[in-house]
Amino acid sequence: MGAPRGGKKLGYTFNNRNFHNVSLGQGQQVVAEAVLDLAAEKGHWVVLQNIHLVAKWLRTLEKKLEEHSEKSHPEFRVFISAEPAPSTEGHVIPQGILENSVKITNEPPTGMHANLHKALDNFTQDTLELCSRETEFKSILFALCYFHAVVAERRKFGPQGWNRSYPFSTGDLTISVNVLYNFLEANVKVPYDDLRYLFGDIMYGGHITDEWDRRLCRTYLEEFIKPEMLEGELSLAPGFPLPGNMDYSAYHQYIDAELPPESPHLYGLHPNAEIGFLTQTSEKLFRTVLELQPRDSQAGDGAGAAREEKVKAVLEELLERVTDEFNIPELTAKAEERTPYMVVVLQECERMNVLTREIQRSLRELDLGLKGELTMTSDMENLQNALYLDTVPEPWARRAYPSIAGLAAWFLDLLNRIKELEAWTGDFMMPSTVWLTGFFNPQSFLTAIMQSTARKNEWPLDQMALQCDVTKKNREEFRSPPREGAYIHGLFMEGARWDAQAGIITEGKLKELTPPMPVLLLKAIPADKQDCRRIYPCPVYKTRQRGPTYVWTFHLKTKEKPSKWVLAGVALLLQV
Repeated sequence: MGAPRGGKKLGYTFNNRNFHNVSLGQGQQVVAEAVLDLAAEKGHWVVLQNIHLVAKWLRTLEKKLEEHSEKSHPEFRVFISAEPAPSTEGHVIPQGILENSVKITNEPPTGMHANLHKALDNFTQDTLELCSRETEFKSILFALCYFHAVVAERRKFGPQGWNRSYPFSTGDLTISVNVLYNFLEANVKVPYDDLRYLFGDIMYGGHITDEWDRRLCRTYLEEFIKPEMLEGELSLAPGFPLPGNMDYSAYHQYIDAELPPESPHLYGLHPNAEIGFLTQTSEKLFRTVLELQPRDSQAGDGAGAAREEKVKAVLEELLERVTDEFNIPELTAKAEERTPYMVVVLQECERMNVLTREIQRSLRELDLGLKGELTMTSDMENLQNALYLDTVPEPWARRAYPSIAGLAAWFLDLLNRIKELEAWTGDFMMPSTVWLTGFFNPQSFLTAIMQSTARKNEWPLDQMALQCDVTKKNREEFRSPPREGAYIHGLFMEGARWDAQAGIITEGKLKELTPPMPVLLLKAIPADKQDCRRIYPCPVYKTRQRGPTYVWTFHLKTKEKPSKWVLAGVALLLQV
C-alpha cells in the first residue's frame, strides 16, 4: 500500500495511534465503521483492504463516506483497496465511491523483463540473508522468481500457453519462499522432490484445474529446480544461465544485463506461438469492429435493403445445399451386424439429424419472416444478424461440434461431414482412412477400435490402450482399411512438426503454425504392452481453443526430451 509509506513521513503510524488498517471479510465491517467514525472526528488515516469481499456492506460504506465528507476533520483520509472484477457483471463497488475517489490502478507488468524484476521486488537483501544454507536458498529463490514470472506471463499466448487462465498471485511466490526456508533449515540434503511437489501441486497447483496445465507446471519446476542448479549447469531459458551467489542489487543488475530480449523462447515456446496469438488478437479486433457497424434500416434505406438482400441470398443458398435427414430406421435395418463401428455411425447420423433439422426449421421460419408472412421474433433477428456477419447462429452451434470458423467455412465443413457419413452408411464398410474430425464425438470412434479388438481377442476393455503409429503416407495412397484398427487422417500439429522420414517430432518451421500430419494407424493393445520410452504423450484437441475440446492422448516418438514439447505446448488438432 502506498498510504502507509507516505503516512510514516507525516507521522501517521500504528504506534502514534492515528493510523488504522482494517482487512475486510468475516465480521470486520463493524470494526471498520467504528474506525471511520473515530478517524473522521480526530483526523486520522484509515486503510480499508479488499472491500470487494463484502459486497453487501458497500452501500453502508458509501453512506458513511458521504456523511463524513461534510463535517469531518480536515486531516481525515481513507485509502481503499480492491481486486478488479473478472467480468463486467462482477463489479460490486458502488458508483458513488468510485466517482468520489482518486483512483490508482496497479497494472500487472508485461514481458519477462518487468515480471522478473517485479517477482524479485517481493524480497530484500534481508530475505537473502535469512537462511543458513545461503547458496541453495538463493539459487532456488531466483529460480522460483523466474518460474513465477513465466507462469504469469505465459497466459498471453492463449490456449497454447495455458488451457485455462489462472489467478497466480505474488502470495503464491512469497509463501513458496517461506516453505523453502523452513525445508532448508530442517533438512541436511535439499529435498528437491518435496519442494517441487509443494510448489507445483499445492502452492501454484492449487489454482490449476486442467490435467495438462498441471503437467506443464510440474515440467517447469523439474527443469528449473534440480541438483544441477548448484553446479552452475542450469539455464532458465536459452542464453540465460541461473546466476550464482550474489547480493540483492546484483540480481537486479544481472537481469538487466543478461536476460535475452522478449520472445517465446523465454517460455520454452516456438516463435510461431507469437504469430498465432497476434493473429487471433487482430481477428478478434476486426470482428468487434464489424459487429459495431450500424444495423438498422434508418442508416439510409439503401444500406438496409442491401443488408436484407445479402441475408436472403445467404439464406437461399444454405437452404438449397443442406441435405435431407438420414433415415435412421432404414439404416438400422440395413446394418446387418451391430458392430461397435455401426453403433458409432448410427449415433452420429442421429446427431447430424438434430442439427440439420434445426438449420432447416430456423431458415424457413426466417424466410417467412422476411416475406412478411410471420412476425419477426428476437430469435429470427439474431439469425438474420448471424447470416449477415458470417457467424454461426448460437442455436446451431449449440447442437453442433466445437468450431472457431465463420459461417461460410463452417457450412462447407458441415457438408463434408455429411458426405463422410453418407459414404459410410452407403455400404457400412469402414473407409480406407477415416476423417476423425468428421465426428461429433471422436472419442466414441476411438473407443470402438478398442471394443472391436477386445471382442475379437476376448481381452478386458478396461486394460487396453490405443497405440498410435504415424505412417509415411497421405490418405490418397491408401486403398483399403487395415486388418486391425483404423487409419485416420486430417490431423494437424501445433507447437512443432512431424518429421516423416525420421518418424519423430521435431522443431516447427517458421510461419508454419499447424503443419498437417500424415495418416496415423491406431491399434488397440493391452495397456501394459505400451512403449513409454522416448515418447511424448501428446494431447489431441478438436480446435485451437484446446481446454474442454480434449479428445484423447496419442503417444508420439521423440528423440528430444519430452519436457521440451510439454513447454512448447505441442498438441494435435482435429481442425484449424
